[in-house]
Amino acid sequence: MSDTSDKGPVPADFPESGAVALIPAPVRISVPGARCVIDAGTEIDAGEGAERVARWLRSAVGAATGLPLAPYRDGTGRIRLRVVPALADELGGPESYRLRAEGRRIELDGASAAGLFQGAQTLRQLLGPDAFRRAPIGDRAAWEFPAVTVEDSPRFAWRGLLLDVARHFMPKDGVLRYLDLMAAHKLNVLHLHLTDDQGWRIEIRRYPKLTETGSWRSRTKFGHRASPLWEDKPHGGYYTQDDIREIVAYAAERHITVVPEIDVPGHSQAAIAAYPELGNTDVIDTTALSVWDTWGINSNVLAPTDNTLRFYEGVFEEVLEMFPSRFIHIGGDECPKDQWQKSSAAQERIAELGLADEDQLQSWFVRHFDTWLAARGRRLIGWDEILQGGLAPGAAVSSWRGFEGGVTAARAGHDVVMCPEQHVYLDHRQAPGDDEPVPIGFVRTLEDVYRFEPVPAALTEAEARHVLGTQANVWTEALEDAGRVDYQAFPRLAAFAEVAWSRLPAPADRDFARFERRMTAHYRRLDALGVAYRPPAGPRPWQRRPGVPGRPIDGPPPNR
Repeated sequence: MSDTSDKGPVPADFPESGAVALIPAPVRISVPGARCVIDAGTEIDAGEGAERVARWLRSAVGAATGLPLAPYRDGTGRIRLRVVPALADELGGPESYRLRAEGRRIELDGASAAGLFQGAQTLRQLLGPDAFRRAPIGDRAAWEFPAVTVEDSPRFAWRGLLLDVARHFMPKDGVLRYLDLMAAHKLNVLHLHLTDDQGWRIEIRRYPKLTETGSWRSRTKFGHRASPLWEDKPHGGYYTQDDIREIVAYAAERHITVVPEIDVPGHSQAAIAAYPELGNTDVIDTTALSVWDTWGINSNVLAPTDNTLRFYEGVFEEVLEMFPSRFIHIGGDECPKDQWQKSSAAQERIAELGLADEDQLQSWFVRHFDTWLAARGRRLIGWDEILQGGLAPGAAVSSWRGFEGGVTAARAGHDVVMCPEQHVYLDHRQAPGDDEPVPIGFVRTLEDVYRFEPVPAALTEAEARHVLGTQANVWTEALEDAGRVDYQAFPRLAAFAEVAWSRLPAPADRDFARFERRMTAHYRRLDALGVAYRPPAGPRPWQRRPGVPGRPIDGPPPNR
């Protein structure tokens, strides 16, 4: 559930520079003027339930500082970690925390282990940008920073990032790196887009051809689908089941939930190329299909047959074994109905079920998996097209085509994650200039993202409680490698993280100039993390893609 209560904007005296320029902004912070220090004599006193956070501090902060941060015995300095459930009521939810740091003593209390971990991220920021490195860069005996008291809790429970690994595959180490980047910004849901027309990225042992055939395409369109350019070499890859388990475990250590997306009934040509019987065989020769090598909306969708249902039940059975997430994303977007209209098998299924049209046939498909997942203790979530033809009672909605789908769903009592493409699709261009690489969509600057408001004013207080949170989406059709993903995601993901975590004023009242001043310190953290972000002055020469066509849209995006 979201907390849309107004606990006030960023405090007027919130520090704007240096180590205390925290992002995302906390609810309350005081800086009394003294100093705090950690050194070789600082030890970690971890209470019950705090052991994982202590382990993370040693592995991340210990590696960067070169300090042992040993278990507490009689050290001259002390980092005391405690789980204090009562803080949930006092400060606002299970991820709340209180950090007190002065002299040689640091006290960090969290309402849960997750809250404690969020507080540890704040402590790392206080230590300065070099605390974000993987090894010490000098013989620094002590690490000093201003004494502070921080009290904090998030606005939203769902603070998400979608990574599209289907269009351009991101190797496992890249996903693990993004989990670290998410944790550093207090984001807690990784939506992993694993299947699409252009590739199937997860091992399903029951159906080996999904990865043997479906994970590789022979070539790739370079730029927008209207581009004449091609990269004429095979592209692909996939995660083994052990890779997935490693990703999920790594995320759990950072209190991040990984939500898998297996796209049905559209965006499925890679699966049909592997198993042609899944397609509409009475309309086209599905044996002639290969993994798609270009972008756009594909008419080759799944056949609404019992065989298809059984096949995907088998897929989801293995998916549920790998992902403990309560939510399972089934896509459900951009499913053209042309083949169903021409298919005698599809028309017979419509008649058999007493449905009105193909939209209701898609709704039947979605409802089947909603019931199937619910019987196994999970919840279906899909893109807002699943509203067409009637929505399954327990389903949640990712509202991407603006706010309208989310408003409709919330008013009908369905939970919603707000991710409107016009505002938080980070593959959209960041400036109007010709230097922006492969310009896609509307211009969405750092300031635009900072002024994004996830909860539409049209919702009543009761309806707004159905807004679970918000999510930024990074689609990779035009993002061919890790550097391009970094460029599109950052620094805007930092602004988005503050929108998702902090209780900010109304968009027009947000002080972007002060956020920019805090970003001055945050860029140094991103540098230490090796993030190839877009500099404030514009892309560096090697970040440009001259001559590669995109799909820019002029004017301000519609606020609908």
